[in-house]
Amino acid sequence: MEELYGRQKGMLKGELSQLDDSFQCRKALLVTNQVSCQRCGSYFSKNENQLSSKEYYCPYCIQFGRLSTQTYLVTQNETKKAPREVRFTWQGKLTPAQQKVSDNVLKNYQKDKNTLIWAVTGSGKTEMIFSVVRDCLQKGGRLAISSPRIDVCRELYPRINEVFPKEETLLLYGDSEQKYRYNALTICTTHQLLHFYQAFDLLIIDEVDAFPYEGDKTLAFAQKNALKKDGKYIYLSATPPNHLLSSLKKTFCIEKLPIRFHERPLVVPQLIWYESWQHCYYSNWKIKKFVAYLKKLLEDNDVLVFCPSISYMQNLYKRVSYFFRSIKMDCVSSLDKQREEKVQNMRDGIYRVLFCTTILERGVTFEHISVIVMGANHKIYSKSALVQIAGRVDRKGSYQHGQVVFFYNQQTQAIRDACEEIKKMNRLAKEWIAS
Repeated sequence: MEELYGRQKGMLKGELSQLDDSFQCRKALLVTNQVSCQRCGSYFSKNENQLSSKEYYCPYCIQFGRLSTQTYLVTQNETKKAPREVRFTWQGKLTPAQQKVSDNVLKNYQKDKNTLIWAVTGSGKTEMIFSVVRDCLQKGGRLAISSPRIDVCRELYPRINEVFPKEETLLLYGDSEQKYRYNALTICTTHQLLHFYQAFDLLIIDEVDAFPYEGDKTLAFAQKNALKKDGKYIYLSATPPNHLLSSLKKTFCIEKLPIRFHERPLVVPQLIWYESWQHCYYSNWKIKKFVAYLKKLLEDNDVLVFCPSISYMQNLYKRVSYFFRSIKMDCVSSLDKQREEKVQNMRDGIYRVLFCTTILERGVTFEHISVIVMGANHKIYSKSALVQIAGRVDRKGSYQHGQVVFFYNQQTQAIRDACEEIKKMNRLAKEWIAS
């Protein structure tokens, strides 16, 4: 039953007799004045979610298998693993600024301290965790790198696999092809943490401020459950919200890095007034402004066009396609079954333009790219989303004059704050380089 080392599974009371003393069993639902789920941490009243048998069930994590008051969560206590050799094949070199952060993160972990890496987009956060991942594995530890976004996990997986080729890294998300197996190194979405219980010595959460993790109490509960009692956290973020920074002051070391690895500044967005951006695909006259800017940007780079909704994206894509018949373009959203293939096509240069929703706001890297945000004043674009979107530009490769264009017809606090944060990080980076 190795698959239950640190992994929790719902079992009925009658099934428990087949288990020996190495297994740990606890009730899936606790009933007091309320009913509480021990897998997702949700609470509900006794008047809700009752079966005909008078038993209760949890509706909040039912997609991971139904838990009722007749169910027990079963896991197996893992034996301590011995230190071992870990093959590490990365041939790159950290910049002095990256090396300082990497060294501090490793020292913090070795001193049993949690860490937040607060580093700008394109600073090389993944490379800065290589040393601590290696240290954890060498000590016989088990770790997970988790993110709220599937695309981030997919991009991390081949990079981690290449650096730690003997680890047989496991990639888990809702529709992933791989099935769970016991191993030392896992990359997964934060929802997959609901399946784990006291499994990891080190839990690294990338894009800790991203939807749907940010503000989700269920995922926060799952994260705490997944960590061993003496385990440690490392959070990664380019845009940590103030409430997160405040909550971590006493329990986390904060390592800040305002410089990208190539030491070029973050691209400051151009704010372009577009009166009728919401309806621009209705006529050739209204779309004319967008087409003109797109043509100009395509002289130097490929272009990502961020849209506030799937329907808007599809309508805009159809209208714009008529003006660029010789250029290959497409659109992609979270509902697209060819999502992974389309993103790779953009990365490979097959597409020159890719219309997308906020699924590509973070965690993905394209060379030679410019960005347009349609309706930057839309409520879906928070400050952190706008900063992350702008951060897609000039992440790697030689400088290609990448630009960031925010089309808007109303000034918002999110737009102001995003532009100010980018400028602030650039000022701070300039000071770091000069010192």
